Amino acid sequence: MFPTQLTDSRAFDIAQALLGGFDRHYKLFRATSAEAKARFERGDWAGQQRAQALRIEFYDTRVAEATALLEERFAASTLPMEVWQQVKLHFIGLLTNHHQPELAETFFNSVCTRILHHAYFHNDFIFVRPAISTEYIENDEPGALPTYRAYYPAPDKLRDTVKRVITNFQLSGEFIDLQRDVDCVLDAVLQRLGEFRRRANFQLQVLSSLFYRNKGAYVVGKIINGFSETPFALPILRDDASGRFFIDAALFGEDDLLVLFSFARAYFLVDMEVPSAYVQFLRSLMPRKPRSEIYSALGLQKQGKNLFYRDFLYHLRHSSDRFRIAPGIKGMVMLVFDLPSWPFVFKVIKDFYPPAKDTTRELIQSKYLLVKSHDRVGRMADTLEYTRVAFPRHRFEDELIAELKHYCASLIEESGDDLVLKHVYIERRMVPLNIYLQDATPEQVERAVIEYGNAIKDLVAANIFPGDMLWKNFGVTRHGKVVFYDYDEIEYLSDCNFRRVPAPRNEEEEMSGEVWYAVAPRDVFPETFAPFLLGNPQVREVFMRHHADLLDAAFWQSHKERILAGHVHDVFPYDPARRFAAG
Repeated sequence: MFPTQLTDSRAFDIAQALLGGFDRHYKLFRATSAEAKARFERGDWAGQQRAQALRIEFYDTRVAEATALLEERFAASTLPMEVWQQVKLHFIGLLTNHHQPELAETFFNSVCTRILHHAYFHNDFIFVRPAISTEYIENDEPGALPTYRAYYPAPDKLRDTVKRVITNFQLSGEFIDLQRDVDCVLDAVLQRLGEFRRRANFQLQVLSSLFYRNKGAYVVGKIINGFSETPFALPILRDDASGRFFIDAALFGEDDLLVLFSFARAYFLVDMEVPSAYVQFLRSLMPRKPRSEIYSALGLQKQGKNLFYRDFLYHLRHSSDRFRIAPGIKGMVMLVFDLPSWPFVFKVIKDFYPPAKDTTRELIQSKYLLVKSHDRVGRMADTLEYTRVAFPRHRFEDELIAELKHYCASLIEESGDDLVLKHVYIERRMVPLNIYLQDATPEQVERAVIEYGNAIKDLVAANIFPGDMLWKNFGVTRHGKVVFYDYDEIEYLSDCNFRRVPAPRNEEEEMSGEVWYAVAPRDVFPETFAPFLLGNPQVREVFMRHHADLLDAAFWQSHKERILAGHVHDVFPYDPARRFAAG
């Protein structure tokens, strides 16, 4: 029950302090995103990657600062609940004309849940549902850019309009041949849309900020022709030799955009004053993509995590199936379960592991954190990490309850009708590659094995050695991409030592079934992968035809040396055959 009067003067001061903490966070977040333009212009790829990784840490740092401030100034954890009810009402009032109210509400929740006992996590004290609408928020300050620009080309001026779209971003530097690039874009438009008739409502709508990630900058918008809307994205790259720019490809349609904004890729750096407006525009391009994933793709992963949990609670309320042990081969360090009607899996670190797994809970968590902050190059699934999640106990199958109590006893507790998991990872569900191959046609096997090798090579390019490369640790997405999702053994490629198996010195060593040569920590012998991976003759034939180099230590070592020399590889979020230079 909300108070009818705002009687405690501390409540307003606390609300102001909370909003001040959030505003500081978003100012730093936005500054780092805006600086991506200068890094792109000068080809500072290592700096771009560092900024992407460091920005992820901003949120938790600011939450910790705000929590410490409230404890120091107000002894926040000792305040009665009536004060916190008033804090929330004051906070709502402060957000009336705010440009990021939904993010501020999430920040409020993050701080409060660190201070309050979990029994108080309900709508009286935190934002279970948003209190401020984000519809139609715009930055009306003088000189501010709108969320998107609209262009209305005359029938014979489309070429000039496309050129103006590009030059309006005012990149500091020259294009190698912008007119040629524009011609390539127009040819791609005609190939995609055919000879279309420009209707009365013909326009291009283009988001006002470029989307920066790794070595690329992306123009994102849509072509409107009467009632038809076609999403598009134009990747702009920088030629490192000359320092000049070029448009690399033209991507069209929802499927191309879904791959560009995939959950298996690093977050974009985008300069946004009103993020909700960007999300609304992007949802018009990708209506099948949840808002939670769009927020995450824009680097606002805490907001994405918040929205995901709201969607999950909504789904639980409107479903009746039960959580079960996930199909497939059981993992040695993770207990994995799912809800058949929900397209995600839940992963809990076990309390103990077989002797073959020399690891700890802390080490496993550090591997997942590495993936969160690293360039995932479309080959490693993003993971949502939660603490103290309450599930309705009656929705769990008995077999799953028994497994949790046996393997994860330290991480579960029963609270009334709820089963509380103290720590859990959530990932998008994919078909495990080993299961996919069992029922695949010969054509599907060939595509999947080629994709498997490509996935490993993309990880190598991103300085990741996956460790355990068994088929069961990879999944197949709905777009047919192969993605890695088992992170407990990953290492930086640059930290590994790739060796050939030494030649046996005598017949006894040659016939030995045991490893007879010295093996140091992080030594890797790629030629030994074959017996574990290539038992199926059909799989072996395809693999050896396309990816035999993965069994050669020289392949791995050469990539390691290039990475140590400072080289940043190109990994394209589209088929290289789509590149204009490849045509």
